[in-house]
Amino acid sequence: MSHTDRIILFGASGHGKVICEILEAQGRIPFGFIDDNPLVTSLLEYPVFNTLQQAAGTAADQFIISIGNNGIRKTIAATKLHGMPFTTAIHPAAVMSPRSTIGEGTVVMANVTVNTNATIGRHVILNTNCCIDHDCTIEDLVHISPNAALAGNVRVGEGTHIGAGAAVIPNIRIGKWVTIGAGTVVIRDIPDHAVVVGNPGKVIKLNEPQKLV
Repeated sequence: MSHTDRIILFGASGHGKVICEILEAQGRIPFGFIDDNPLVTSLLEYPVFNTLQQAAGTAADQFIISIGNNGIRKTIAATKLHGMPFTTAIHPAAVMSPRSTIGEGTVVMANVTVNTNATIGRHVILNTNCCIDHDCTIEDLVHISPNAALAGNVRVGEGTHIGAGAAVIPNIRIGKWVTIGAGTVVIRDIPDHAVVVGNPGKVIKLNEPQKLV
């Protein structure tokens, strides 16, 4: 990153704090945050701006959407930050195979492992201590929560949230906008929009698809 680059985090909350400290650990100092709450003016001693117009000022600005909700991240990427350049944040304590790929806007937290030939999409959250094994495909806007483990050749569809401590056996296909509860053990393919809990994991309902901008 050159001295003219500025990294702006969109969302000033707990998730934003973690991403901020990942950037600091990389030696990349954020310029500040954007948040539409006028009562929030600073976070971790960094300024919080209320609008993109207040914060942006150079062609070299780069962004990370620092909001945990997958649907909100999709909407912001498609509207308020449409066409803007995004960067990634990868904690120095993460283990990333050089044969893996990672999309723009994605965040990889401490002690994450991503093994060989894994493909990670855009605006993904790989949260603390999760494991993505060989040949997995994680589509855009997925959130893999702390201590979740995906065995080899698992595919996770757009917008899916895999809860803390969940485990997925090899060769499983998980659909789009699925919610997998904390501690769930996934042993069979999961359809789009399903909510899955238990050991073994069972579909307890199918959510109505939401229209996201």
